[in-house]
Amino acid sequence: MGYLFLFIFSVWLTVLSGSYSTNQLNGQHLRVIWPRWSGNPKGLSGPLKGGVVLEYLSARLNFTYEMVRVTEELEPAVGRGQMNYVIDEQCDLLIQNVLATTRRNQIVDLTLPWVYDSSAFLIPVPDESANINAIVKPFQWPIWLGLGLSIVCVIAVLNMMQYYLDYRYKKETEAINKIQSNTTTKEKGLLRAGDQYLYVYGNLLAQGEQCTSKRLPIRLVAGVWCVASFIFVQAYNSTLFTYVVTPVRHPLINSIYDIFENPEINLLVRTGTIDLLLKRNNNTGVFLKIEKELDSNPNSRCASASDCVRRITPGSTNIYFEASNYLKDAIRTEFLKTGKCHLQLAKEGFTGVTSSFALPKNSPYTQSITQGILQLHQTGIIDYWDLWFRPMPPQCDGKPVKIRKQKSPPGNGKPSRLSLKNLTGAFVILIFGMSLSFLVFLCEKIISMMSKNRRISSSRKSVEESPPLYIENELPPPISNKDSTAEESFNVIQVQVIVESVDDPNDETLLQTPME
Repeated sequence: MGYLFLFIFSVWLTVLSGSYSTNQLNGQHLRVIWPRWSGNPKGLSGPLKGGVVLEYLSARLNFTYEMVRVTEELEPAVGRGQMNYVIDEQCDLLIQNVLATTRRNQIVDLTLPWVYDSSAFLIPVPDESANINAIVKPFQWPIWLGLGLSIVCVIAVLNMMQYYLDYRYKKETEAINKIQSNTTTKEKGLLRAGDQYLYVYGNLLAQGEQCTSKRLPIRLVAGVWCVASFIFVQAYNSTLFTYVVTPVRHPLINSIYDIFENPEINLLVRTGTIDLLLKRNNNTGVFLKIEKELDSNPNSRCASASDCVRRITPGSTNIYFEASNYLKDAIRTEFLKTGKCHLQLAKEGFTGVTSSFALPKNSPYTQSITQGILQLHQTGIIDYWDLWFRPMPPQCDGKPVKIRKQKSPPGNGKPSRLSLKNLTGAFVILIFGMSLSFLVFLCEKIISMMSKNRRISSSRKSVEESPPLYIENELPPPISNKDSTAEESFNVIQVQVIVESVDDPNDETLLQTPME
């Protein structure tokens, strides 16, 4: 047992001594450039967690450092940049996101990538739109198509079975009863066909319509439709609530391919980033399309990341292409400034991005820095630091807000009320149904007035064509004076007039008109 302990101790001592013997930074003093250092001007782009990485390497590899003040970007279009400090050996280590290219490998030393990130697109948060199609979202179009075909098939089967059973019943009873007429049978069949429509739609709309037929085949089909309708209704209602309460925000783009399909979108990039990526891929495929998109807009390139972010405003069609870490910093800064989420990341990224540290060419410290970065990756803490330096606000992480069951002050933590935008689809259906019913009412009214006018015209025409009616007054023959016994005589003319009364239209009144 003692020999085993001595063997393990000797191996550990050998490895430890070997590691210290290969550490060229042990006891050295370095000149370091970190753009986010407090002594540099604000606004320079650089890694946010570069300071803690430098502290880790300093403690791990046992070296000291001093900061070199810079005012330039990494590689500006005009003038000196941070890379010139490394080339001229004015600094020993550049803590920056340096993309590996063939040209850079020829003039400086690059370490193992210390950041493995993906590029993304920064887009403005769209305004919430009316949720009109929420009523059709619970089902995909194949389900709606199948439901429509099922309705047609069930109604057709019920009607065919009803007509067949009526026809067979008519044939069986025709020899016994000769009174049944074709008109009565047709009206009965139409009435029952209407009942089938009401039953199918009533069950589908959960109105509890009952099957009036007592025949077994029809009841079997009706029972199957009742079960199917129950499943459809429950599945629809349970999913509908999710789409009603979900706000509708259509993003400007979802992927890079949406940029090429919409000519109104303006792609923004930072100088010295996407250009290097295009050169590395020889401008082929989608990279060639990106280059054409950038060349079509003279204002597509920005000098700094802050200039590009400043142009991403609500309602604009500008999008910014950059590493996702920089874009998360922009989202967090905008939220801390305004208290609202005006920026968001597109749903799909584009390509992976790796960043390295830069040292002067043939630097003796390159291997030691690379070994320290490997050990840092083994711990996994380099990704965990993002939670410290980039704590994304929960309102801007793109995830649905969860209602936490915890004590909160009055008025806080309550679920938001439904607005008109959530129930726009229901009101659209209501307005459409009312408009359709009003239109049908007007059509029926117009048809009724036209038929009424035709009846009046035909009655007037028949009256005009009939012969005129006259009342003939037949006077009695004159009475001679010699035959009369009185000085005064009265001639009585009886005229029979038929008076139409409301109470008794058959009442006849005899009017006697005295004449002198």
